[in-house]
Amino acid sequence: MEFPITFLKSGETAEIANLHGEPGWVGRLAELGLIAGKKIRMLQPGATFLLDLGDSRVSLGIPASGEILVRQLPL
Repeated sequence: MEFPITFLKSGETAEIANLHGEPGWVGRLAELGLIAGKKIRMLQPGATFLLDLGDSRVSLGIPASGEILVRQLPL
């Protein structure tokens, strides 16, 4: 089941399922390491949240993240 990345709680892990939006925006997310199939962990939820991508960390605001859908992974 896919859901918006903003639904993740602190410490939860997920896999990026889909990225929607203008090609330029999706390309920018890819440059940051946010691509389909990437495993992520929510470090700090909120209006601006922090993600652990394994090899880096990324901070995004809710408007920027609304088009990132994830699948929950076991803890």
